[in-house]
This record gives sequence, C-alpha cells and structure tokens, in this order.
Amino acid sequence: MTDRGERENQSRGHARDDRPFRKRPAGGSGQRDGQRRFSREGRSERPGTDSARRDRGGQPRFQDRRPPRDRDAADDRPRDPRLPDEVEPTDLPDEARRDLLALDKTSSDLVARHLVMATQLLDEDPMLALEHARAARRRASRIAVVRETGGIAAYYAGEWAEALNELRTARRIGGGPGMIAVMADCERGLGRPEKALEMARSAEARALTGEAAIELRIVAAGARMDLEQFDAAVVTLQGPDLDNAREGDAAARLCYAYAEALLAAGRRDEALEWFFRSSQADPEATDAEERAIELSEAHTD
Repeated sequence: MTDRGERENQSRGHARDDRPFRKRPAGGSGQRDGQRRFSREGRSERPGTDSARRDRGGQPRFQDRRPPRDRDAADDRPRDPRLPDEVEPTDLPDEARRDLLALDKTSSDLVARHLVMATQLLDEDPMLALEHARAARRRASRIAVVRETGGIAAYYAGEWAEALNELRTARRIGGGPGMIAVMADCERGLGRPEKALEMARSAEARALTGEAAIELRIVAAGARMDLEQFDAAVVTLQGPDLDNAREGDAAARLCYAYAEALLAAGRRDEALEWFFRSSQADPEATDAEERAIELSEAHTD
C-alpha cells in the first residue's frame, strides 16, 4: 500500500500543472524570459539614448540638458513592447473593439493592437504578453476588457497577485461574475487554497454551467490537493460530466485532473485508466499519454 509520502512524491511536479486556462506551465514571478527578450530586442532607438547621441566615432553628438530629476523620471517610465507592423486593430474581435470606443481613434487603435498581441502570445511568451497587456492598461485603465486581458496575461505569466487585482477590477467595471475559476486559481497560487474553496462554494459559483463549472471544479480539486485532502479532491471531480467525458479539451483536462487526484489518493491503477482517457479525449490538451507511460514503466520496475 502506498503511503502519504510516496503519494505526494508521485504527484509532485505535476500538481500545479492543472491550471484550467493554460496547457503548460508558464513560469512564476522569478521567470522573466519574455522580459529579457524585450530588453534586448524590438526597441527602436530614440533621441536621447546613448546610441542616438553618438556618432560613428563613438563621440557624443549632443548633450542631454534635462535637469537630472526630469531625466531620471523619463528613464524610469515603462517602455512599450514593439508592435509588429502586420498587427491591425481589426484583428481584435468586434465586441472588444466596441468597448474601446470611449477612446480617441489613435489611442483605441494602439490599445487594440496591444490587446491582440497580449492574446496571441499567451502560450508562446506569457511575460511578453503581459508587457503588451500592461501597455494597453496604461492607456485605458478604466475599460473592463483591458483589465480582464491584463488579468489573464498575468495569470499565464504566474503573476498571481496582479492577475487577481486585474480580474477584480474588471468585475467592478463591467459587472457580472467575471472569471471566477481563474480568480480562485490565483488564490491557490498565492498559497491560499481555503480562499479558493470559499469562492468555489459561493452563489456565483453555483450558478455556473458547462465548461465554466468544470473549470472551477478542477480548481477546487487542486485546492483540496494543496491541503493534502486527496480523497476529497477525488470526490470534488466526480459527477455526470466526468462519467460522460468523451472528447475535447475540457473533457481531457477534467479526466487529467481526476487521474492526478486518484494518483495522490494512492489509487494508481484507476489513475492510469483516467490518464489514458484524458489522452483519448484530446491528445494535444495535456501530457496525459506521457504520464500514463511513466506510470506504467514505474510499475513494471
């Protein structure tokens, strides 16, 4: 019989990959690959920078005569990430573009392009996506779609506190339940699984249906795992939608989360079955097939 310590070791390294809205880990606060890329690439030289002030012989062309205080303030201002020329404001969905009508056209177009980039880069480069979302926020901080996009980008980047703040603000501006599953998962990321469970029991949570309800159950089960309540995590995920899970991204992630909970609860054979079910539902959604193979090989050893 597998004891608790072995069960934790079996699931460790995968327990935090059950984020409902991302398919692979995006890194946390200490991971700044996207930020480093922006610091090296994509910035056009502007008057006042060192390279713009020097001629080919390396001598200054002119002196920066701003007072030191003004110069420091200008240098400290965040710089926007570069926008590719091919990205157009019309690439943003019409509903989101309508929310930007309160801005003048120049600002609206610029914000729209940053929102497009923030959305496109979520999986590929979440930190750079967040930089684009922040650039949009600096110009349109009172628009719900801007704050919600910023919250999702921060979530993918592992910036839990910022994500939670942005999504709460989006709810205050736009009304409605907002993205409660993502908000609950941010509470998990901040080390507050009890808060996540509290949100999962709220009236708003009970009103959710379909995939939104599934996402929140996955988060709630993850919170139970955080608290080492493995059997409770298994029960949290059980229901008609699990029994009827057949194919698609949501079914794959629900089966995967159930397999993780079973494994942590010491039910290895059942976990193996559900990892395979997850892979059959959507082989691209998770690494379920790899997990199943690892589990099978570990058992034969």
